[in-house]
Amino acid sequence: MKQFVKITEQPSLYDHLEKKSIGELLADINAEDKKVAIAVEKAIPQIEKLVTQIVPRMEQGGRIFYVGAGTSGRLGVLDASEIPPTFGMPNTLVIGLIAGGDHALRNPVEKAEDNMAAGWSDLQAYRINEKDTLVGIAASGTTPYVVGALREARKHGILTASISSNPASPIAQEADIAIEMIVGPEYVTGSSRMKSGTGQKMILNMITTTTMIKLGRVKGNRMVNMQLTNAKLIDRGTRMVMDELQLDYDRAQRLLLLHGSVKKAIEAANMTT
Repeated sequence: MKQFVKITEQPSLYDHLEKKSIGELLADINAEDKKVAIAVEKAIPQIEKLVTQIVPRMEQGGRIFYVGAGTSGRLGVLDASEIPPTFGMPNTLVIGLIAGGDHALRNPVEKAEDNMAAGWSDLQAYRINEKDTLVGIAASGTTPYVVGALREARKHGILTASISSNPASPIAQEADIAIEMIVGPEYVTGSSRMKSGTGQKMILNMITTTTMIKLGRVKGNRMVNMQLTNAKLIDRGTRMVMDELQLDYDRAQRLLLLHGSVKKAIEAANMTT
């Protein structure tokens, strides 16, 4: 077994930041950010393994749960909140939970992440079960809120996965599938909202986008199930219908608004031809 080393707490590769010019700071941060995509690429086999198991579970009524604290928790809630408008899915299928509750999205909640039992307790409100998948997110890989939730979920036969920036972390030990995105020390020592947060966002996008595509929520390369919640999206949807059915703009928009989504509008038109 590899010895657990907290790379996320190692000193930055840069020093005397306060003496650098704005241009130097920005260039340095950008140079570090370039490492993130490479680190995520190395984790693709584990991400693929996870999505391969998520899809059949969701086809049988399963859900994805994210648990995290601080930046990690906020990113899980963010990814979950974007699924309904992007793919037209109910907000009950991908759910993000953050230590300290919704108040913690905007404010630090003292010691919320240190409660080992709280994560599993929060999941009980959703009656999590063996069809579901629990993804624990923690850059350090040590957050008790996440460790406890994964441990209990696994005991109950729930598929578990972890996303961390340290190899062989405690959350990895509690997960069926450990996604390890090793981005190295942060530009500001210990500030995992930077490279670790960027990589987490990329991985969460990969998990849910790939899952939604395999569940039939995308046609070609288009969001045919997106919610028509503003003028921009109605215009985008109208142009999708125009392209697919070779209609003028006004006819396409009327059809779109009548049926409520690009997919339904196209299906309805094809049924009448």
